[in-house]
Amino acid sequence: MSSDTSNKQQHWEQVYQQKQPEQVSWYQSQPGWSLQLIKQHASPDASLIDVGSGATGLIGDLLALGYHQLTVLDISAAALKVNQQRLGNQASLVHWLVADIIQAQLPAQAYDLWHDRAVFHFLTEKPDREAYVKNLKHSLKTGGYLLISCFSEQGPEKCSGLPVVRYNAQSLAAEFGEAFVLKQQHNELHATPFGTSQAFLYLLLQKV
Repeated sequence: MSSDTSNKQQHWEQVYQQKQPEQVSWYQSQPGWSLQLIKQHASPDASLIDVGSGATGLIGDLLALGYHQLTVLDISAAALKVNQQRLGNQASLVHWLVADIIQAQLPAQAYDLWHDRAVFHFLTEKPDREAYVKNLKHSLKTGGYLLISCFSEQGPEKCSGLPVVRYNAQSLAAEFGEAFVLKQQHNELHATPFGTSQAFLYLLLQKV
């Protein structure tokens, strides 16, 4: 493990050890656009990976809808433990991975849909974004979907004390190159648990 990965992991372990899931700014009581777009473009038999899943309730919602090929990846073991405890016996139905997405060893052509809400915008260095995209292209099936959400240009410049990159639809889609075709875009004004708001951009792209 690189020192950079170790530092990132330590940061996120502290976040999830010190705060309840509903005490972080990105917490959603209902995963709105994520759930809607997944239901539209992936059947319950599809293979899904949720990158940077944290302690989201999305996984429980997907299990309730009959999705049964779910992989959950996060750099924080503490975050995944929160999710596992919430799911109880159902946690055994999910494949859990503690890893940094830019270094994770993922299987080739394994997933029908790749979901990422609020991870990619933390990748402020170009080599890290390139490593992310390389992993994405390797493990997402041809014809599969990338559902990604980042802060829009109206979003905050930092989150959880860390700098982020803000995007518009064109600049975010460009990060993934000609292998991906933009299918949908949506804007969301996310209400944080603290009474503030964060501007998110959602893109649905298809690997061609």
